Amino acid sequence: MGSRFERPAKAQKRVVVTGIGAVTPLGLSIQESWENAKKGRSGIAKITRFDASAFDVNFAGEVKGFNPELYIDKKEVKKMDLFIQYSLASAKMALDMANLQITEELAPRAGCIIGVGMGGLPGIEEQYSRFLEKGPGRISPFFIPMVITNLAAGHVSIAHGLKGPNYSVTSACASGVHSLGEAVNYIRNGWMDVMVAGGAESTVCPMAIGGFAAMRALSTRNDDPEKASRPWDKDRDGFVLAEGSAIMILESLEHAEKRGANILCEITGYGVSADAYHMTSPAPAHAGAQAAMTMCLQDAGLSPSDIQYVNAHGTSTPVGDGLESIAVKSIMGEHAKKVWVSSTKSMTGHALGAAGAIEGAFVY
Repeated sequence: MGSRFERPAKAQKRVVVTGIGAVTPLGLSIQESWENAKKGRSGIAKITRFDASAFDVNFAGEVKGFNPELYIDKKEVKKMDLFIQYSLASAKMALDMANLQITEELAPRAGCIIGVGMGGLPGIEEQYSRFLEKGPGRISPFFIPMVITNLAAGHVSIAHGLKGPNYSVTSACASGVHSLGEAVNYIRNGWMDVMVAGGAESTVCPMAIGGFAAMRALSTRNDDPEKASRPWDKDRDGFVLAEGSAIMILESLEHAEKRGANILCEITGYGVSADAYHMTSPAPAHAGAQAAMTMCLQDAGLSPSDIQYVNAHGTSTPVGDGLESIAVKSIMGEHAKKVWVSSTKSMTGHALGAAGAIEGAFVY
């Protein structure tokens, strides 16, 4: 006799991508970023955001030439740290590419999840300096909403009338790709028809550069910044801090076809795991990565032989790259010899919470 709590199995909906927007060190749109990536151009250069001459590391992957007023009302810009501005720009470009309007009828069936790793660290620095110099009365009334991570998704929701689930996933470097995976599940289960999802980050600031340098996590190749991010190179010496955002419009296949959308690709699998091992170092043989890849293949109903390309995490750290390589080879077996593997961080640097979303945008 079955349990009274059992529910009949429900067929999952297929999930497709119909729009992508991005702001990266390689360009101010997904098209410009992709063209520069194909040409092997580097978005990494000397830091211009602040005077980094006294720091052990003086270069990063900054977004160049970004004008928030193309996407945000001028009086609203001061209320948002850069990671929020990047999110709004990327979401607007993604919705435009998808040719999707969030109508009153669609709004309750459309949500937003944007992964952010560190949030508004530059805003915290700025307001703390103002507090020290001028006292607590000069702290901006917009300080808190300017810096908290969930306001990336919050502002996108307000701007476009998204009334479904709305929050931020924070899981360090995996924040952006976790947000995409969680958004996929909302559509698969039939809870939502549309999800605006991705990642954003902007922490090219003194405390981030100084903090990561103190951990000895960053490359110190100050004399050759364009070639500092070098995944799997025998002389790699650390990652390069970067910033940016990428947002995708996810829809159920049924919803996209009904409105005649241009379908870019389908998301078929999602895997997630934890090493439960160390704060920064992967477990031996990168067991967590192996578990996530196995889960993703099973979820998609694919075998290793179906895979042609892997966009690896590949941060350019001495320990991480080697263990990730072991993990990929372990999962792919003999087929590993036929799989193309690369890391676009060699050109963008490591955009922390935005990294997985930016790399997802590159592989569509």
